[in-house]
Amino acid sequence: MGRVSVVKPTSRKAIQGSTARQAKSPTSDPANSELPTFRPVQLATLVDVVPAGDRWLHEMKYDGYRILVAVGSGQARAYTRSGLDWSHRFPSILSEASKLKVGSALIDGEAVVVDANGRSNFQALQNALKGAPATIDFYAFDLLQLDGEDLTRRPLLDRKEKLQAILPAKNPVLRYSDHILGRGEELLERFCAAGLEGVVSKLADSPYVAARGGNWLKIKCIKRQEFVIVGWTPSDKVRAFRSLILGVHDGGKLRYAGKVGTGFDTAELFRLMKIMAPLEQKAAAVEAPRAEVRGAHWLRPKLVAEIAFTEMTNEGTLRHPSYLGLREDKKAAAVVLETERRTAKLTAAPANTIAISNRDRVIYPESNITKGQLADHYAAVVEIMLPWVGSRPISLVRCPQGRAKKCFFQKHDAGSFGDKVHHVGIMEKDGHEEPYLYVDDADGLMTCVQMGTIELHGWGARIEDVEKADRLVFDLDPDEGLDFEAVRAAAFQFRDILKSLGLTTFPMLTGGKGVHVIAPLTPQAEWPQVKDFAHRLAQAVAQSDPSHFTAALSKARRKGRIFVDYLRNQRGATAIMPYSARSRPGAPVAAPITWAEMKTIDAPSHFHVGDAPELKKRAASKSLAGWGRADQSLPDL
Repeated sequence: MGRVSVVKPTSRKAIQGSTARQAKSPTSDPANSELPTFRPVQLATLVDVVPAGDRWLHEMKYDGYRILVAVGSGQARAYTRSGLDWSHRFPSILSEASKLKVGSALIDGEAVVVDANGRSNFQALQNALKGAPATIDFYAFDLLQLDGEDLTRRPLLDRKEKLQAILPAKNPVLRYSDHILGRGEELLERFCAAGLEGVVSKLADSPYVAARGGNWLKIKCIKRQEFVIVGWTPSDKVRAFRSLILGVHDGGKLRYAGKVGTGFDTAELFRLMKIMAPLEQKAAAVEAPRAEVRGAHWLRPKLVAEIAFTEMTNEGTLRHPSYLGLREDKKAAAVVLETERRTAKLTAAPANTIAISNRDRVIYPESNITKGQLADHYAAVVEIMLPWVGSRPISLVRCPQGRAKKCFFQKHDAGSFGDKVHHVGIMEKDGHEEPYLYVDDADGLMTCVQMGTIELHGWGARIEDVEKADRLVFDLDPDEGLDFEAVRAAAFQFRDILKSLGLTTFPMLTGGKGVHVIAPLTPQAEWPQVKDFAHRLAQAVAQSDPSHFTAALSKARRKGRIFVDYLRNQRGATAIMPYSARSRPGAPVAAPITWAEMKTIDAPSHFHVGDAPELKKRAASKSLAGWGRADQSLPDL
């Protein structure tokens, strides 16, 4: 694909993608017309300079909301980057998307409002969402699925060519996000001079990986990121308040990041006061210099604001900050300090830059598998594992001297993992916040392995909103005397029960004794509701078939039966992640399978460390396409 010029948007009537071709008529195969479900998005890493060379293509960085637009079955839906259904907020975009001449498609892009100067404007977008959604445009920059085919493993240029082909050439709402190959520094200079946000640089031949890594980089003209609003200071004038007090999670703890007193118009001042009023509390959520926050009204840390600034001081506060708007697509717990990485270091190094020490140390003595072999497993499966384990609070099973020696669970960190493993502050029952671990790239995952991790267990929610579950997990745990045939039958029984309630499910071999039956959820229901549903369902199954099932925790009451472990579905509980190794004899690996395979698979420990090539091949197969994804909500029971 040759060079093309990137055109700065000039107005809603400006037309991009003049070379776009109309798509062919959609196939008649009904399976190719099904509405695609949400899937985690690829994220860009903040870097200091634009990467050089023609291996990179460069796009405009838009100032809006990242959304996935799904089209199929005569419908269209819009999802936020965390999986929330925001279809009601973008009626014009979805109206136009539903007219696309495709069977189905899943399109990645940005919802923006372009101002009179041709710039995407976040504040204008906020205003449009409150009353003028017809003024919102959608700039599409990637295509993940088309007519039932998963495109994520195809090269980016291939995906963009197919995307351009399905977008109409003259549409005032759906726009193709153009790019150039090479010359990224020139583009950044042009964009910065024009007052635009920056550039996103992407490896032209890279697949779409639902995680953060070195294939997508972002370079900003001005510094800006999200901060948590933790309070406000009163004004001695007519205006509603003088400034907002800001915080940011740094090292897993919410700390003071300064104040912002500019960027508000009168309407926004009073709107914010109305929103903040119910969140007032006596205690401060951060420690701040008294002189800077005299007379402060403190808030529960729930609101997130987008802030532009010139730099951050040595004390960690902002210089010349300006308020840009509230962000409703991101929760306060997920707001962490974002720091630039060096482009030269990131692009010159191999995908995994973490050195693994003591590679010859035997981790599995019964099979003589070493730490190096375990690390090689994780390095090989990282791309298929990160969509499940990434950006999710995790607990690690660490066995520094091998599985036969002392092993322990770890979910918090005081800094021993370094900066590649991140922290998200989560409120505990007693009201204080603790730093939970999470990873979002290959370096983070491999750092965990270097630190002696064998197993990775994840919450049933992502860091974007830890209070809303994105899956149900029923762990079918057999008594010692039961064989796998009993587990197999139980898995199908649970599949049928959940299907009768309207839930699509997927089986996963745990690498242990049992099977997980997983029902993905759109993150809407909160933990008390999810736990109650799981508990009542487990009890109902145990009461209707007491000879085969029990929902009782007591091991004495499990004899000869399968324990339906519903407790995976409560706040803070974890479950083994897909493709994680287990600290069990033989180095088994947890692995997704199909219901057809469930009929004949020999054991929950069928796959092992060393099977990474087969696991990767399976993940790319049509049979596992869409595994673990379904657009569904918690039903009534």
